[in-house]
Amino acid sequence: MSVTPPAPAAEMRPVEFSDALSERYLAYALSTIMSRSLPDVRDGLKPVQRRLIYAMRELKLDPGSAFKKCARVVGDVIGKYHPHGDSAVYEALVRLAQDFALRYPLIEGQGNFGNIDGDNAAAMRYTEARLTDVAARLMEGLDEDAVDFRATYDGSESEPIVMPANFPNLLANGATGIAVGLATSIPPHNVAELVGALKVLLDDPKNSVVELCKHVKGPDFPTGGILVEPKASIRAAYAEGRGSFRLRARYEVEELPRGAWQIVVTEIPHHVQKGRLIECIAELIDNKKITLLESVLDESTDVVRIVLEPKSRTVDPNLLIETLFRQTDLETRVSLNMNVLDKDNVPRLMNLKQVLEAYLDHRLDVLKRRSKHRIGVIAHRLEVLGGYLIAYLNLDEVIRIIRREEEPKAVLIKRFKITDVQAEAILNMRLRALRKLEEIEIRKEHDALSKEKTDLEALLRSQARQKSALGKELDGLLDIYGPKTALGARRTEIGAAPDPVDMPVEALIEREPITVICSEKGWVRALKGHVGPETEVKYKEGDQERFRIHAETTDKLVLFATNGRFYTLGADKLPGGRGFGEPVRLMVELGNDQEIVGLFVHKAGRRLLVASSDGRGFFVKEDDVLAQTRTGKQVLNVGDGAEAASCVEAEGDHVAVIGTSRKLAIFKAEELPEMTRGRGVILQRYKDGTLEDVRVFTLKQGLSWVTATGLRTEKNLADWIGERGAKGRLPPKGFPRSNKFS
Repeated sequence: MSVTPPAPAAEMRPVEFSDALSERYLAYALSTIMSRSLPDVRDGLKPVQRRLIYAMRELKLDPGSAFKKCARVVGDVIGKYHPHGDSAVYEALVRLAQDFALRYPLIEGQGNFGNIDGDNAAAMRYTEARLTDVAARLMEGLDEDAVDFRATYDGSESEPIVMPANFPNLLANGATGIAVGLATSIPPHNVAELVGALKVLLDDPKNSVVELCKHVKGPDFPTGGILVEPKASIRAAYAEGRGSFRLRARYEVEELPRGAWQIVVTEIPHHVQKGRLIECIAELIDNKKITLLESVLDESTDVVRIVLEPKSRTVDPNLLIETLFRQTDLETRVSLNMNVLDKDNVPRLMNLKQVLEAYLDHRLDVLKRRSKHRIGVIAHRLEVLGGYLIAYLNLDEVIRIIRREEEPKAVLIKRFKITDVQAEAILNMRLRALRKLEEIEIRKEHDALSKEKTDLEALLRSQARQKSALGKELDGLLDIYGPKTALGARRTEIGAAPDPVDMPVEALIEREPITVICSEKGWVRALKGHVGPETEVKYKEGDQERFRIHAETTDKLVLFATNGRFYTLGADKLPGGRGFGEPVRLMVELGNDQEIVGLFVHKAGRRLLVASSDGRGFFVKEDDVLAQTRTGKQVLNVGDGAEAASCVEAEGDHVAVIGTSRKLAIFKAEELPEMTRGRGVILQRYKDGTLEDVRVFTLKQGLSWVTATGLRTEKNLADWIGERGAKGRLPPKGFPRSNKFS
């Protein structure tokens, strides 16, 4: 028994690992971009979508025909054209059949194909499908050499490289896809508007995107909604090929008996799952994130109806819906990123004009190819008809040759100087076609075909005729997809950009009384209710109370630190009263070497006096010290060796300052400037001491301070009043040894 020797090994050559990896990754990336994720600009289809509708065409699943099981379709697709998983192919088929996913579905489904709630479709063995008119238009002319074909993956079949696309599918239905390093996101548009833009561009290729946007006013989503993006932003997005659109749900306020009302949402943004949206709103209600809303009900059937019930009839409906727009997917942003494959299979970012130009160029190419193919068919038929006419003119001789000659075909060709095709046609004629009436019909057909051929040849020579033919094809789309038809009428309203709404904090947070406790070491917490000093609060060992503030959950707390920075804390975000709280340094970026100088509830419109330990300070508006980030806002610039020492309310006409030297100085408040940031001016001069405390007061009411026996007020202050920057003199008898006013 002989053994076949093994085949010689392929040539092996050393290659750098990085080079080999780059080469293979590039091949993978190109395969993903061209064969999976990005649509073709000409027909707007990805390979799996193109193969799906082509396989259904081969199965005779045309519009109006009987439905067939989706399992049969998927089997043909993965067996003949698309060697991938059946679940991926079925998911693509389902999406092409969902009227809430596609503006103009390519497949008509029968059975459960999912719903807007986010429920999945039934298994492919239960559902059935056939093509829609849109899909038929996309494949119109496949049998007329309109496009090139290529061999399938195993070489046993052929498939179209691109569809003829007598329908602007890319922009009409949109596309989404994520490739390697590239992504595409194209929202759907209205066909009637696209036809208007295409005709404008056909008439004058120099028309700009601005002119085209007079027709293409914005996306048109299958689920409706209201587009509230400014027109300038829409034009800019189309001009660049990249941008986003602001889309809102459609709602109405329903009046109820006794002055009550409710909001009813009838359309939600595209790609938002209704079930998940309602769950999100319910969670916000449970977590008290939306205090104006009482409940949310889903009363939808095949029509969306989400009922929003307010807390009370006194709630402003506009404020309630604006709150929901900000916190839920009742308002979304739809991205535009027109990364597509051009006719050379190269990925490109195109703007609106380039996409429409590519479509028109493709349709022009299809028109020429179909015309040439038709001319060839007509020429063949005219050749056959010419043979028939010769046979009628010499009928007796033709019959004699056929009856008596052993090789009648060759004799016919020689005798009447006809072609092989004509001779074959004569020999294949039926006897019933020899009647005189048939000759008349043949002459009529010959004349009609000759005229059609002449027209087609003139069409190929004239660009004006070609444009006219394309214009008629575009007008034909309006018969079914015009603005007055059920399928073609615009669903997404083009609304005006909404005016900014000032959202009060109360609309987002439930108002509840709390007591803010902050210890000496900076541990902060919020107790429920307003707790007085008689209530004992526990602290960590070695720590004690520093601040106890009555506030509400809707308040903002302002913290002033020794580094001269102000920090803002939301009262609703403070840790609860259980335990010792949390270090405030975890909530804001406050260094371990910095201490808290002041902590108070923010009051809009109030003025503050800030001062540093070296006796410098100024007035500042409290609204100007609010910080938007954890890093705080620098207001008081402290000098070397100094630190922020005081922050008090600035209400009065005089300022009192006392330092460690135990000297009290009083001067008029008008001598102190108002600033937004800086070191300030000198309040009191010190030789070796520092500032201890400062107070702003009204001179007529007197200067007050806290003693062991209670509050004491001194009105006779003439001896201490002087110019700003004075050293001062010893305070009145009974002033605390701590040199603090409170």
